Amino acid sequence: MKVAAIQMVSSPRIGDNLARATELVTHAAQQGAELVVLPEYFCLMGWQDRDKLAVAEPPGHGPVQATLAALARTLGVWLVGGTLPMALDGDPEHAANTSLVHGPDGALAARYDKIHLFRYDDGERRYDEAATLRPGAEPVAFDAVARDGGVHRVGLSVCYDLRFPELYRRLMQPPCSVLVVPAAFTWPTGQAHWALLLRARAVENQCYVIASAQGGHHENGRRTWGHSMVVDPWGTVLAELDEGEGVVLAEMDPVLLDRVRRQLPALQHRRL
Repeated sequence: MKVAAIQMVSSPRIGDNLARATELVTHAAQQGAELVVLPEYFCLMGWQDRDKLAVAEPPGHGPVQATLAALARTLGVWLVGGTLPMALDGDPEHAANTSLVHGPDGALAARYDKIHLFRYDDGERRYDEAATLRPGAEPVAFDAVARDGGVHRVGLSVCYDLRFPELYRRLMQPPCSVLVVPAAFTWPTGQAHWALLLRARAVENQCYVIASAQGGHHENGRRTWGHSMVVDPWGTVLAELDEGEGVVLAEMDPVLLDRVRRQLPALQHRRL
């Protein structure tokens, strides 16, 4: 199964971001990708954190969700829609940072609300997602059926989740064959830890990892790390894009996945 990680440098304008996402996902599908992953906040990198509250969509309604459903249906792909702000009943001061998955028929296949909310302060940059976001509570995985009939169990996560290996252990019950990580890692944290953490999650769970990132200088002054990549179950980086917008393509090989798990059956050796 060919997979694609989409890298973007999103702006404060939803319309522009949706148009660019459509171009990039279409390119990925034309190159044969069946599972395509957009980055976190692909639809909006606002001027301030509260901008996301003004555009938060109720479930099943809104231009972002309509675009994702139409893209998946038109292109016949499994589309992991990065994240978008989703409205919460009775709480206009917060939204969920939500990853929606649409199947090749355009129907909603899964919803995951980011569980771990990022906070960082190095004296120069300060982020606190909990000021505008409410965390999710449950891990989510779904089965993606490839065109050849193969079934790939896909575990969902978002950005800061990457630092919490216990989430991925939960996603391995039953085992996933691929983990996806839409992200908007900051420059300093990405430079230090991004590739290290992605490869660790791939190795310890003997899974493919598809990491789709924001990557560049944004209009709001933020700089994101980029380096979208696909990692195989042995920890090898199969493809990577350092900075700027583009598509990262790779092939998932179920034979390699099975061989790694048979030769080193670490998942069967767990005791805790």
